[in-house]
Amino acid sequence: MSDKRETAIFAGGCFWCMVKPFDTQPGIESVVSGYTGGHVANPTYEQVCSHTTGHTEAVKITFDPDIMPYEKLVQIYWQQTDPTDAMGQFQDRGDNYRPVIFVKDEHQRQVAEKSRQALIDSGKFDDPIVTKIEDAKPFYEAEEAHQDFYRKDPLRYAMQEAGGREKFVNEHWHESTKK
Repeated sequence: MSDKRETAIFAGGCFWCMVKPFDTQPGIESVVSGYTGGHVANPTYEQVCSHTTGHTEAVKITFDPDIMPYEKLVQIYWQQTDPTDAMGQFQDRGDNYRPVIFVKDEHQRQVAEKSRQALIDSGKFDDPIVTKIEDAKPFYEAEEAHQDFYRKDPLRYAMQEAGGREKFVNEHWHESTKK
């Protein structure tokens, strides 16, 4: 990996389910589960789940843009989410599971907005695209138990995926599964 590293922050429901799709890609140095977007410093999982912190579960990805450009990360992001559901993702409900692309600079904002507009223009979804694009705020790393969860507890991870995400992704994003 080159010395040229950047970060991206995406919220798309339960952070357990947002790690693996990025973690397995070339050019990805790390994918960290955490919390962002709220008003409480160093929140705990329990505080975020209480819906009083303003934070959402998210992943912070460190990547080499020469190998994995930000544009590709945004495309991977869309394909893990239901961009028409503003108040959660699949069985995970509430503002702490809302879909957001957190941008750190104007380049990321332009890429994210262009990508969202292309998705709107595609007509792929009947309902409006409601995924937000917001300025990045401080990112707080989640507790160790939440890091790399798909590796630590594959059975619980599979149960989380079976809660609607996997079916939705296959039906809406994977062309090979369409009839």
